[in-house]
Formats: sequence, C-alpha cells, structure tokens
Amino acid sequence: MMNRILGSILFLMGLAIPLSAQNTKPIGLNEVLVKVQESNANIKISEFELAEAKADYAMGNAIFLPNISVSHTGMATTNPLMAFGSKLNQEILTQADFNPQLLNDPDQIQNYATRVTIEQPLVNVDGYFQRKAAKLTMLARELQFERTKDYLAFEATNAYMQLQLAHKRVEVLGKALKAAKANEAMVAVRYDQGLLQKADLLQAKVRANEVENQLVSAQSAIGNASDYLAFLMHEGNTQNYAPISELAPVGEGLGLNESDIGNRADVRAMQLVSKAHQSNYKADKMTFLPRLNAFGSYELFDDDIFQADAQGYTFGASLRWDIFQGSKRFAKVKKSRANYKKAQIEYENYRSKSAMELQKAKRMLLDAKNRMNTSALALQQSEETLQIRSNRFEQGLEGTTDLLRAEAQYAQKELEYYQTIYEYNYAFSYHNFLTKG
Repeated sequence: MMNRILGSILFLMGLAIPLSAQNTKPIGLNEVLVKVQESNANIKISEFELAEAKADYAMGNAIFLPNISVSHTGMATTNPLMAFGSKLNQEILTQADFNPQLLNDPDQIQNYATRVTIEQPLVNVDGYFQRKAAKLTMLARELQFERTKDYLAFEATNAYMQLQLAHKRVEVLGKALKAAKANEAMVAVRYDQGLLQKADLLQAKVRANEVENQLVSAQSAIGNASDYLAFLMHEGNTQNYAPISELAPVGEGLGLNESDIGNRADVRAMQLVSKAHQSNYKADKMTFLPRLNAFGSYELFDDDIFQADAQGYTFGASLRWDIFQGSKRFAKVKKSRANYKKAQIEYENYRSKSAMELQKAKRMLLDAKNRMNTSALALQQSEETLQIRSNRFEQGLEGTTDLLRAEAQYAQKELEYYQTIYEYNYAFSYHNFLTKG
C-alpha cells in the first residue's frame, strides 16, 4: 500500500513540471502577424504578380513614346543597282560611273551605313484601350495583394488560436490526469483495506490510462500547430511555440466591422477585372480603325567602317489601315466580348456569394456565442457535481464509478468550454475578415 502511495506522489510531482520548461519558444500574436507579413511565401508571390501587372501597364506607354533604334551595317556588292546606289549615298558618284559598261558590270564596292531611326505613334485608338485595360488589371492586382495580406493575417490569427487551444487542452488534461492518478491511488488504498473490489481498482486504472493517452494526443496537437505557424512565417521550425496570451473570448470590448461588402478589396478587384475585359473588348473593336504614325531617320554612309563622309535624313508620316485580315479580327472581337460578359457574371456571382458567406458568418458568430455561454454554465455545474462526489466518496457514501464519471465529465466540460471559446474567436475573426474593406 505504501509503495502505491509513494509511486503516485512521485508521478504527481513529475506532472507538476510546467510545459513551458520543455523545448518551447514563447511567441505573441503581434510577432506572428509581423513575420507573416514580412516573410510569407504567398505574400511574396502576390507581390511579384503585382510587379508583373505594373510592368504590363508600363509597356502601354509605347503608344505615347517613340521607338528609337541605331544600327551600323557593312556590306560589299557587285549588284549593279546596289553598287550605283551605294556610291550615290556615299556622295562619290562621278561622270565616269555613268558608263554603261560600268553600270552593267560594276566593280565590287564596300558600303558602311549608320542609321538612327525614330518611329512616333500619333493615332493608335486600340492601343489606348489596351493601356487602360492594363491599368485596370494593375489596380486589381493591388487590391488582390492587399486581400492576400488580409487573408494571411486572418489565417495566422486562426493558427495562433489553435496553438492556444492545444496548450489549453494539455493544461486541462494534465490536471485531469493528476486527478485520475490521485483517484487511482485512493482506490488502491481502499482496495488494500478490503473496502473495494478489484473491478473498482481496474476501472480507476483504465480511466488514468485513457486520460494519459488523450494528453499525448494533445501534446502532438501542439507540435502540429507550431509547425503550421512556422510554415506561415516561412521559418524552419525545430521546436514548439508557446502562446504568451491565454485563450479567452476576443470579442469582449471589440466591435464588429460593418462595412459594405462592395468595399471589400477582393470584390473591388473582381469589378476592376470585369472593366479590364471591357476595355480589351473595345480595343479589339478599335483595330478596324486606321493607325497614324510618324517616322524619321538620319543616315551616315562611307566606304570605310565607322566613317561618315556622307549623310542624309528622311522623315514623314504613315497612315495604315488594315481593311481585312481574313476572319481573324472578327473572331477576336467575339472572343473578347465573351470574356467581358463572362467576367461580368463572375463579378456578380462573386459578390452574391460573398454576401451569402457574410450572412452565414453572422449566424455562425451568434451560434458560437450561445454555445460558449451554455458551455460556461455546464462547466460550472460539473465542477460543483465533482466537488460533491469527491466529498461523498471520501466519506464512503459514493461509489468509485460515480466519482470517476464525475471527474471525467468535469474534464470533458472544461475541454468543451475552451473549444467553444476557440470557435467563438474564430467566428469573430472570420466575420471581421469578410467585412474588412
């Protein structure tokens, strides 16, 4: 009998060592949010997608800015026309070069030409709408980038709450295991005294083993929650995290966001995407109009490389009108119109679905709050019941089964209470995420 009591005391002393003494790193929610915003891979990807959209918009400046190119070309020829023209460009043509024999069968001549060419768009209507579409796409990417950061903040907050819940489960089950072991020791003493049956002792042992297994699972949940937090923060994780704040209702003293669903970043982004498709549709229709461009070139010629004994320039304007390109442009207009109409429907559907999700989130928040309040009362009632059962058992007025049932029910109600706190906190954060403008 004394060996059983001593063993139980040593076990309880071992459980008294706090979990924080293990290989855990304390971490706060603000630290998590900062690291996620700075290092999360999805945010980095979204940032590069935004940079890509900005570059596409910058390419649209080509409809306003000139194209300038410089080239240097060297060649040798005996082609009659090119040989005569090269001499003419080099300003070395003489009266003798008009000899028919030399004109028909010229000697080889070298020609080196340096050209500076400028092309300036003047009227490019389809290009204007393409640039507008690129700008709308860029603005949509900016909003999507902001929404990605909002979502990762919500996801990180939820992961942190899961970590809080996992630690709370370990704390509750640790206390439950202490109580189960204490009950087992008490039952063992009475069994040795001949006051209880062996079935009572086995029942107490089974209860202690069940709680111990639950505690092991809860400790594994801490590892899983810690790994996910490390993933969100883009860190290599080799240890568990311990939250520096307790799991408690977050809605106390905090207000709910009540902004209109249409002001949300992702909804506005979908609207801009629809408008971008509309601009692309207009741009494709404008390809049937002519384009007006100005051009000019400055040329340097010589028969030696990188020399410029002769020079000349050319400038003018070009009006180009592609009347018919098979059925290519007609098909492209139909395709862009279909994309525009599809984007319109997608925007309306996304907005309608978002409004439905918000209503669902409001109901979920109300239900979670009711469950949390009910769970708090149930916990209080089970605590009172356990106290009464324990007192009666010590007086020999209560059976082992009733005591163990009351102890198990109390532990279960405490776990359920903290689970409902987590569900309420999640519903509160999710509602505010859905209404964040």
